[in-house]
Formats: sequence, C-alpha cells, structure tokens
Amino acid sequence: VQLVESGGGLVQPGGSLRLSCAASGFTFSSYGMSWYRQAPGKERELVAFITSSDGSTNYADSVKGRFTISRDNAKNTVYLQMNNLKPEDTAVYYCKRRVWTDDYWGQGTQVTVSS
Repeated sequence: VQLVESGGGLVQPGGSLRLSCAASGFTFSSYGMSWYRQAPGKERELVAFITSSDGSTNYADSVKGRFTISRDNAKNTVYLQMNNLKPEDTAVYYCKRRVWTDDYWGQGTQVTVSS
C-alpha cells in the first residue's frame, strides 16, 4: 500500500490549493479515505473524509464551507480542494486510508498560509 500526497505549498491568506493523494497497492474504490492535518505543537486532527460506498463526505467545523474532499476511483486519487485559506490552516496535511481505524498514512505535504 502506498499513499503519495502532492500539491502543498505557500499561499497567501484567501488563496486556494488543491491537494492530491495518489493511492496504489489496494482496491481504492473499496475504502473510505480521509485527510488529516497537524500543525506545529498540536495534535493531528481529522479534516475531512469521503466514504467508499456512496461518496458521502464529512468535514471538521473549522473547514466546513471552505474545503471540499472528492475522489476519482478511475485514477485511484483523493483530492482536497482548499479555498479561502487562513493562516490557521498552516499544517502538514496527510492522506489516510480509512478514517478512524488504524491504517496506512501518506508521508504528508506542507501547507503554509502566510502573507
């Protein structure tokens, strides 16, 4: 199993980024996928997840209305579209197979929101 994130970077407040997580080594369409983030000095927190069955989504209150999680089962990829970014969104963002169950993680991609 391999999860590889990309798309992070430096962006000004109010800007947008789209993170991608390319999955391999398993039947992607059969698994729920999630995005977590960890800011310096803070615990890792769940940002969003998307189910395998019907593509239902759920978001942390702090990102609701600004972030959108989606998946492309043909490309074995899950995305996180992040709009209206705020400095408090600065963190390392991780892709994870499944949501709550201990499972595989990507290596993370840094997102920095600063002017």
